Amino acid sequence: MKRRRSGGAAPFWMRLDASWLPFANAATPELPLPRLLRLSLFQLTVGLAAALLIGTLNRVMIVELHVAAALVSSMIALPLLLAPARALIGFRSDRHRSAFGWRRVPYIWFGTIMQFGGLAIMPFALLLLASGTAPVAGRFGAAIAFLMTGAGMHTTQTAGLALATDLAPEHARPRVVAMLCAMLLLGMIGGALAYGAALTPFSAFRLIQVIQSAALLTLVCNGIALWKQEPRRRPASEAAEDDAAAMPAETLALAWSRFRAQPHALRRLVAIFIGTLAFSMQDILLEPYGGQVLHLPVGATTALTAMLAGGAGLAFLVASRRLAGGSDPYRIAAAGVLSGLLAFSAVICSAPLASPALFAAGVGLIGFGGGLFLAGTLSDAMIRVVGNMSGLALGAWGAVQALAAGLAIAIAGVLRDGVAHLAATGALGTALTGPAAGYGVVYHLEILLLFATLVAIGPLVRRAGRQPSGLAAILPHHP
Repeated sequence: MKRRRSGGAAPFWMRLDASWLPFANAATPELPLPRLLRLSLFQLTVGLAAALLIGTLNRVMIVELHVAAALVSSMIALPLLLAPARALIGFRSDRHRSAFGWRRVPYIWFGTIMQFGGLAIMPFALLLLASGTAPVAGRFGAAIAFLMTGAGMHTTQTAGLALATDLAPEHARPRVVAMLCAMLLLGMIGGALAYGAALTPFSAFRLIQVIQSAALLTLVCNGIALWKQEPRRRPASEAAEDDAAAMPAETLALAWSRFRAQPHALRRLVAIFIGTLAFSMQDILLEPYGGQVLHLPVGATTALTAMLAGGAGLAFLVASRRLAGGSDPYRIAAAGVLSGLLAFSAVICSAPLASPALFAAGVGLIGFGGGLFLAGTLSDAMIRVVGNMSGLALGAWGAVQALAAGLAIAIAGVLRDGVAHLAATGALGTALTGPAAGYGVVYHLEILLLFATLVAIGPLVRRAGRQPSGLAAILPHHP
């Protein structure tokens, strides 16, 4: 009887269709699902750190710790400005060979140590900065903490994705990348919800506990992710391939010339820059806006990061089906821009209407529009390959996007503070005297930039013909 009961339970799991299990088709005999899930933990910690830096800390620093928004935006923008160095990190990890025969593991581990160290000292630097007793030491400490955390995130993620590419067979790599992106999104959503719950009610002691818990979790999860992943000994043939991978400067210059020779190559980069600038200026302002203008508690405003990530996840699924059907990537990007116009209009109107529900809907739409724009432009970048320069095409896309995101955050904080000061002194008239004035100017500027993005995208939209898009192979797709 025992055998019959135990055997009756097994067919239930065996009868489950693999298509119902998320990313089950990413597993291969060389990289089984348990090992792949364990490797993806490094993406989870990067998502947790991103939710903390971009979502939670900017509201806490501005509202609870009363740090100037211009200084906050500059601190948060520092790690983003390091993102273009990811190409160099990936190139160095391609050629590196440690004493143990590893290429990727040393970079992932040192990135983890930097991320852990930055998060470990961050709460004390922030409290010192907010106290005003040692402004120079507080600013220096906070800058070092944000730089260490950002450099660690970029190093860990770049080398980690390269390691996943090394371990996965070529035919399974797009699905593996999709799973790693989903784990990043999960880390952002889960982190935003957890931080909001842990910081309600807010106190300095709770802030120290939350940030240092994130630091410890980073160290533990990344250690588990790396355990017995990369082989220590590599065949001589692969070492020869590594040596051949180092391209001379002339070859790189020729590849860049071929990339620029493509139709509308520079227009594509301009469209990516303007669109990313438009969608990123609100990153550090939504939570303070909810706290100062709509008087929402910390837990409610922190949940906004989860709403942004949820909207982006929904956009990824929509883009997956559209791209699989042959839709033009820039039509999808343009649809994201149009969603952004509606989203920022809702956010602006939520202040005079005192409507948190309208504000929440606008935040979700911002995530959805930004996700469509990201999916469309990334898909186009993946198919803009001449010869073997796929890394150059994606590197150009990533560098432009990272630079735009960093500049957007820095500009938004300075602009918000400057307009708020003018409004407080009455220089803008009696109609613009409240705390919403500074935020409103930034949101209106983002709407203007979205219109400029549509102008840049127009000539890029395919008029006729349907071609398969590269991102369709990466994004999860179910029949």
